[in-house]
Amino acid sequence: MNALLVDDSRLARTELRHLLQAFPDVTIVGEARHAAEARAQLTQLQPDLLFLDIHMPGETGFELLESLETAPQVIFTTAYDEYALRAFEVNALDYLLKPISEARLTVALEKARAQFLTPAAAAVPAASEPEPAPQPLSANDQVFVKDGERCWFVRLSDIKLFEINGSYTQIYFEQHRPLIPRTLQHLEARLDPKVFFRANRQQIINLKWINSIEPWFSNTLKIKLREGPEVEVSRKQSVLFRELLSL
Repeated sequence: MNALLVDDSRLARTELRHLLQAFPDVTIVGEARHAAEARAQLTQLQPDLLFLDIHMPGETGFELLESLETAPQVIFTTAYDEYALRAFEVNALDYLLKPISEARLTVALEKARAQFLTPAAAAVPAASEPEPAPQPLSANDQVFVKDGERCWFVRLSDIKLFEINGSYTQIYFEQHRPLIPRTLQHLEARLDPKVFFRANRQQIINLKWINSIEPWFSNTLKIKLREGPEVEVSRKQSVLFRELLSL
């Protein structure tokens, strides 16, 4: 994969270049200090992958993407976590917080490789064109959650339950219970089905947080989550649950 590094900080570009040396399938074809320089290099070099900072002199990383007719796959690199939600809305592969760890970079590059192994590896469409369905998230991905004035950057593996609460969905992690304006259908489409299971019309559970399972009424199941509530699995989903988790 040919990669272009876009960051106004020379030190940040140097550190990222050093980290990428551990990945022989990634070739850095260029660097840019700001959006105008990046735009010219994108046209000239046609990279497969764009490591993109958000805060830069002049245009932001988001403004750069909005100005392009087509763009390569994008991995945001930034010191700020408040733009994570917007990053996923523009179909970014990943959102890496500085200082970038090799482990998180490894996860991001695995997503990039997966894209190039499928026909969907074509360029990301411009904002004016219909966007493809968002890419599924792995349990190791971190997501930005905002509820009122409070914000979190939480790893999906730490979320034990998604539950409908009125017209919102409530998220259970640690001692927090924020509400987000997303439907369970939207979340189910993005979550890893090997980790998250739709227990009923109201709830999606993280299988890794199950503490105990017991038979319940009418051939259904009741699941107790570690440090969390009990969840009753619907009859239809109880059958599916047994099929999925049986030898």
